Amino acid sequence: MKYIKMNGLGNEFVVLDARRNPFVLTPDQARKIASPETGVKCDQILILENSDKCDVFMRIWNSNGEKVAACGNGTRAVAWLLTQEKGMKEVSIETEAGELFATLIGPMKVAVDMGKPGLDWTQIPMSERMDTIRMELQVGPIDKPILWGPGAVSMGNPHCVFFVDDAETAPVVQVGSMIEHHPLFPERANVGFAQVLSRDHIRLRVWERGAGLTRACGTGACAAMVAASRRKLIGRNAVVTLDGGDLEITWRIEDDHVIMSGAVEYEGGGEISF
Repeated sequence: MKYIKMNGLGNEFVVLDARRNPFVLTPDQARKIASPETGVKCDQILILENSDKCDVFMRIWNSNGEKVAACGNGTRAVAWLLTQEKGMKEVSIETEAGELFATLIGPMKVAVDMGKPGLDWTQIPMSERMDTIRMELQVGPIDKPILWGPGAVSMGNPHCVFFVDDAETAPVVQVGSMIEHHPLFPERANVGFAQVLSRDHIRLRVWERGAGLTRACGTGACAAMVAASRRKLIGRNAVVTLDGGDLEITWRIEDDHVIMSGAVEYEGGGEISF
């Protein structure tokens, strides 16, 4: 089968087209495709399927063989492919998290309307009622925690965002997996470590659910921006700098939709069997 390799700020994707010849992956096949030893090496596998509502349905597999509902950088990558295929600047993509609308705003730059963020504890979802602006959660000794009071946001997938003094030295690997699997998050969580640099700039590192430390996470950038804005740390527009580069995030006042803009890169393609 033919595949296309793309990345969004270093977040690597293998795109497979199942529109003409439908197929269903197994978790084991997904892991083999994503593996550098047996496949192509990627963070996510994006499968294009037919949709009755949108230009395409995008199914998402993590490298660990787990299905997920949303992937912001992956949405931008698939949106770019669709604009080239259809000769259009605006396309729509159906996901398990809902319908997304994307616009080509540069030769290799795409803006995606990610919709409204989920802010209630039931939308994240969480296992108990809690204030999602500042959660009752801490890491470390009770009298001297190293992390505390994160925010929680759903961008079609659950995010827990800690605010730190220095994102570069934040314990992403040491703490990420523990919070991902915390009982508060029945569907597990993506974990962000956000440093507010100014009123319109955030430095962010992300432990991605099912993938670990990642160079970029589009939904994570959206969640960090919303969490920071809810605390009045920033306004409603910010550049979010991830390990792989910058994303521009706007949380619109008029409809509460989050708009994510950023670059994508086409790496090529080939043949793969599974």
